[in-house]
Amino acid sequence: MDLSSTCKLSRLFGCFFTPLTCKCCLALVTIALFFRAIFLHSFSGYGVIKSNNLRLILSPSLHLESHEGIRGDKFLEVPQIVWGLNNQKIAFARACLTARMLNRTLLMPSLSASLFYKEIDLLHPISFDQVFQYERFNSLCNRFVRLGRYSDLGNQTGKYDLRKGSGRKWTVERDLEQLKQSSRGPIDKYQVISMAGKNPFLWHDHWPVKDYARVFECLVLVDEIAKEADKVVSKIRRIGRKLRSKTNFGAEGSSLSHAPYVAIHMRVEIDWMIHCKKLEQRSRISQICSSKQEIMERVGNIVGLGSTAIVYLAVADSLLNDSSILDGWKRGLVPFEKKKLGVDGIYKKHSYLIQSAIDYEVCSRADIFVGNSFSTFSSLIVLERTQRVIRMGITSSCGIDVRWPSYAYNIPGESNGPQKWMTNMSDSNLKAISYGSNAISC
Repeated sequence: MDLSSTCKLSRLFGCFFTPLTCKCCLALVTIALFFRAIFLHSFSGYGVIKSNNLRLILSPSLHLESHEGIRGDKFLEVPQIVWGLNNQKIAFARACLTARMLNRTLLMPSLSASLFYKEIDLLHPISFDQVFQYERFNSLCNRFVRLGRYSDLGNQTGKYDLRKGSGRKWTVERDLEQLKQSSRGPIDKYQVISMAGKNPFLWHDHWPVKDYARVFECLVLVDEIAKEADKVVSKIRRIGRKLRSKTNFGAEGSSLSHAPYVAIHMRVEIDWMIHCKKLEQRSRISQICSSKQEIMERVGNIVGLGSTAIVYLAVADSLLNDSSILDGWKRGLVPFEKKKLGVDGIYKKHSYLIQSAIDYEVCSRADIFVGNSFSTFSSLIVLERTQRVIRMGITSSCGIDVRWPSYAYNIPGESNGPQKWMTNMSDSNLKAISYGSNAISC
């Protein structure tokens, strides 16, 4: 802009200045606009939209950061998530991946603190952020999936109730088509899509194992629960150090700073045995159920286990008064469950869900884990441990000793021990690792 045009501009405001005055005025106006822009940008409670050269200030509840493709102003709502801990984790991950497909933020769902299957009024809802770290989840899963709070909602375009189909006629293909249609067109204009009907665990599965694994990695227990698991693990290792000091492992030159332990997810309670026998009949597979004797024998035959080891038994509370689960182990294997370990008081303070979360953490941290390949609890622990091994550049444990090895006691392996177990991360859906021996690979 030349000097003459600058002064002409000043006349539009009814002012007549010298050229020097014009320059000063323009400089002051420029500085004022600059600081105004900074002020609006730094006022974190509000956002700014440009539309036809108009600047509109949004209310705080409507201003959300974008996560590169995951919209922060469109949401998915799902029913309360129910059943056991790991069924709930799967249901949560499936809801996250559904929201990702719809390019929406998942409204933080309620979990269930108790294990009731039919009595809805006894489910005892518990907020997600009372179990897992909310901010940590969004940080770790940034640009992949996103959680939001109900306080993030505005009142723009209301809610659309989307009912999931059911029955044999509601195929995987029909379910996928429904999701695709919901991601565009008039339905997508609604601020909230509310999925009505079935628990997300029962939804059709459209996502590969690696996507589920990505979500599971973002689930970090809140400090209160993690510290409870720390107490249990510390007690196991402390007893292990004492045991090692009394054996040849405590000889000069050996380290007592780390006492390894074996964790076994031991499914031998009556309701499980009834369930697995029926499952064997339906699927015509004989390698699902395992007796106590079979588990003890196979664990004792793990190659390279050593002559002395602490064994933590993750068992149902109904078995805590059954002393037979502590008898009959191979010499050198010293079994403990939470009662004998003296930590049952830690568990009793909490709901069923939290107790399961503590046991999951104890088993996940074990130097060796042994479980049942048809158990969701065991399968998700092995998936997590497989992820750790893969990060070390190892994709198969065939013929080699790996850190954090896992085994399936329901399938015979080397030297009549349990089968080595790593999750097949290339599976196209989670079904294979939830209920099947297809998850087994050395």
